[in-house]
Amino acid sequence: MEKNKLEQLKYPIGKFEAPAQITHEHIKEWIHVLEMIPQELENLVKNLNEEQLETPYRPEGWTVRQTVHHIADSHHNSYIRFKWALTEDNPVIKAYDEKAWAELFDTRTAPIQLSLDHLKAVHGKLVHLLKGLSNVQLQRTFTHPSGNVQVPLDLNIGHYAWHGRHHFAQIFNLIERKGW
Repeated sequence: MEKNKLEQLKYPIGKFEAPAQITHEHIKEWIHVLEMIPQELENLVKNLNEEQLETPYRPEGWTVRQTVHHIADSHHNSYIRFKWALTEDNPVIKAYDEKAWAELFDTRTAPIQLSLDHLKAVHGKLVHLLKGLSNVQLQRTFTHPSGNVQVPLDLNIGHYAWHGRHHFAQIFNLIERKGW
């Protein structure tokens, strides 16, 4: 497959690009995305059959099932990172091997409804938390051990809004290409 085409399949909405200055409007929009993603994702995948769930969104990519489970796993980890940053002084977060998690038995075989329900619960709690954060709290940070990078919470909100949209678009584009 042509490199540009593969890149488009991997990043259908492009890679995350943070605005130079994160505004209150950005935060509000990103929280709205996080609020909507669980239901939008469920609406997108609820009528897919087992064969469709086992279809990779791109060559050598995850299946739809793995992608749905990954979103829930990733956003669960993100929620914990928010809580750590709000209760500890710039904690070094625990990274996880998302590729290895995607190969675990549950991610490869579990009904997607488990992760869709989990995502609704995690996002419900996350959105409630985020709506109550002050400007000072939004500037709290955690350190990601990969590259030892400090991540402010306002930026992390944008990253996870992008992340949800990114994987939604991968599945959406697959459904469109296949005519499902």
